Amino acid sequence: MNPVATEDSVLDVPPRSLWRALRDLAVSIVVVAAIALIVSFLSATSAHAQGKAGAARELRIGYQKSASLFVLQKAQGSLEKRLAPLGVGVKWVEFPAGPQLLEGLNVGAVDVGYVGEAPPIFAQAAGAKFVYFGYDPAAPRAEAILVTKDSPIQSVADLKGRKVALNKGSNVHYLLVKQLEKNGLKFSDIQPVYLAPADGRAAFESRNVDAWVIWDPFQAAAEKATGARVLADGTPGVVSNYQYYLGERGFVKNNPKVIEALFEDSVAQGIWLKKNLRQAAELIAPLQGLPVDVVELALRRYEFNVKPITPEVAADQQRIADTFHALKLIPKPIKVSDAVVAAQP
Repeated sequence: MNPVATEDSVLDVPPRSLWRALRDLAVSIVVVAAIALIVSFLSATSAHAQGKAGAARELRIGYQKSASLFVLQKAQGSLEKRLAPLGVGVKWVEFPAGPQLLEGLNVGAVDVGYVGEAPPIFAQAAGAKFVYFGYDPAAPRAEAILVTKDSPIQSVADLKGRKVALNKGSNVHYLLVKQLEKNGLKFSDIQPVYLAPADGRAAFESRNVDAWVIWDPFQAAAEKATGARVLADGTPGVVSNYQYYLGERGFVKNNPKVIEALFEDSVAQGIWLKKNLRQAAELIAPLQGLPVDVVELALRRYEFNVKPITPEVAADQQRIADTFHALKLIPKPIKVSDAVVAAQP
């Protein structure tokens, strides 16, 4: 494993260039993704030919640029090679964020996707049809409450009465709620400022907010470029920050060998990535439009070892859903287990 490069090499990147790269990662592909979604939906019937008993000839994967392992697998063509003996091709469909990916899954534009904890909860509450069929291990350090390096704020308790930027209804919304609870505060004790990542970064750097709750790689970029300080993350045991593999129920049920191949390739590529962090970051960074050191730092905080959903993981997701319902972020209570595949390859 190569040593981590010095912070100075990252700070040499002009802040405006890094800002543009982050903005590009968050929003620049919205139009393209929307067009791709429409085209995929309109052509779904003809493009996704099925064999006998519903066996697929193509695996359509919904992914985001921030999903580093999928970005690596796509660049390497490893999944295509693994599925070739089964006579199954691979189609990668890019989405700007988790909610759009879930909509693509719901309308039949993709067969499987990979997202964080929050989007499936909102999608299930809205009646979307999908199932959880796998998860990556907890990554509690891959999201955090950040403050500027010279901020007088020294603890989460110091956030009382302060302006805190966050993406509403995201994984970090849950992180903030749980950290406030741990420190004797209620959500009403702070002033939430709901901003998407790009706008949150701008408000944070201009000091229009006192803290920013964000996930990787945006978190890593802020740390490297501005010296932002981690006030608190998901440790110890505050939140899990799982990542989920989702699919259309019929596809997952009818194509166990395809799902097994996806698991095997994801595990193999994840092991290689963690053993070769610098090399992996060098492959992924140009595709994400971020400096190599930023990507490497983010990769260090994620684990890539997909496994079938367990009752414990489903229960963790249920707690998030219940919290979001209590906060009136979703209109009705949901039962996460209704969307979990019972048997796995």
